[in-house]
Amino acid sequence: MNALVVVPTYNERENLPVLARGVLGLPGFRMLVVDDGSPDGTGDVADALAREYPGRVEVMHRTGKRGLGRSYIDGLRHALANTDAELICQMDADLSHNPEHLPALTAAAANADVVIGSRYLNGVSVVNWPLHRIVLSAFANRYIRAVTQLSPSDCTSGFRCWRRAALARLPLDAMVSDGYAFLVEMLFDAARNGSRIAEVPIIFVERRQGQSKLSSNVILESVIMPWRLTLRGARR
Repeated sequence: MNALVVVPTYNERENLPVLARGVLGLPGFRMLVVDDGSPDGTGDVADALAREYPGRVEVMHRTGKRGLGRSYIDGLRHALANTDAELICQMDADLSHNPEHLPALTAAAANADVVIGSRYLNGVSVVNWPLHRIVLSAFANRYIRAVTQLSPSDCTSGFRCWRRAALARLPLDAMVSDGYAFLVEMLFDAARNGSRIAEVPIIFVERRQGQSKLSSNVILESVIMPWRLTLRGARR
């Protein structure tokens, strides 16, 4: 196993050490922490982890425009340009994604180019979400599939594993979305270029510490992005 897990962070100082122990307890896994200038000192915590796990934890301190999409673009580009990782995973830092699912994602990548950790493959596998969040998320995925013709049950999951070559085919520098819409844009471009997409079931647990990054702007962008992608695809 030669896998790198890219983890964007913003105000996750309490969660990051717990996540790191879970990821680094798996043989063959490394971490790249992409911190967005967290005012709570998450970057310092990440640096301490890099010293504690030399060669297995790397830290990128971002100073540009903040946002999930921008963080992922910088982190994934760094992973492709500066590491030899054969598998590149992405996951949240808030402990909603359990590192115990990583071996299943990487195993499925033997027969797929991108593997999604899906909350909806076997019904609804979400813990501690209020009903309105479940309804919103389920509707969002139905909406995205209807507009874009994507087939996965969970197009908005941020828990993914990419084969290096498939990730390298994505036009990361040309991607315009941020927030959770970025995840849909990545998946749409992967499907358009013929990447094989698979899903494995996960159990998603609502964050234990801190505040959700979901905002009205993120929701609005997520509503608009599927149509923008579809129109862009039609012009190609």
